[in-house]
Amino acid sequence: MLFRSALLTSMVGFISRKRRPRRVGGEGSIRVFCADEQSLVDVDIDRWRKLAEGVLVAEGVRGAAELSLLFVDEEAIAGLNSVHMGKTGPTDVLAFPIDAVVFDEGPGPGRATRGPDRPAPDADDQPLLLGDVVVCPAVAVRQAPDHAGNTVDEMALLVVHGVLHVLGYDHAEEAERTTMQTREKTLLETLHWGGPAPVGFRIDHPEEGSC
Repeated sequence: MLFRSALLTSMVGFISRKRRPRRVGGEGSIRVFCADEQSLVDVDIDRWRKLAEGVLVAEGVRGAAELSLLFVDEEAIAGLNSVHMGKTGPTDVLAFPIDAVVFDEGPGPGRATRGPDRPAPDADDQPLLLGDVVVCPAVAVRQAPDHAGNTVDEMALLVVHGVLHVLGYDHAEEAERTTMQTREKTLLETLHWGGPAPVGFRIDHPEEGSC
């Protein structure tokens, strides 16, 4: 799997905010691919990979499933925010659900000569491609004091927020927002803090440009 932000432009056709993706892949295990494509903020890749994996497991994802978690600078996320969200400037997190398994079964010699005994591709035997979560650590650092309280908790919230978006959660409507924020807090208490949220922690999303 490639870790280039430009790759996300090819995924826009798979974005779906209304349909919950499948959560059970073929034989195998969950894999979260991480890449730190910025240098301004130190990022604990292993920590955030484990948190993303924990969220997937807690949400019922099973089998061979793949998710990408990318950390980018403000310029990169501002470009994605403009292209995919129609908004100006950098934001803290964006999610790109793929919600599909794509087979290369187009016309060609391979298709014409495969023979009657060759089974058709079975989606249940393929990795479940969940999508991409893109986080901007620089924005997380800037907004943390007025939001989660500190950079580590802010990064944790953004990772959880992005993964839940990939799995079909949204906050466009008040009922959706309540459901999503309640789940975010529960996951953070279980997987990040190991107990109740700290005093002063705010979970409401501060940026209108966020996913």
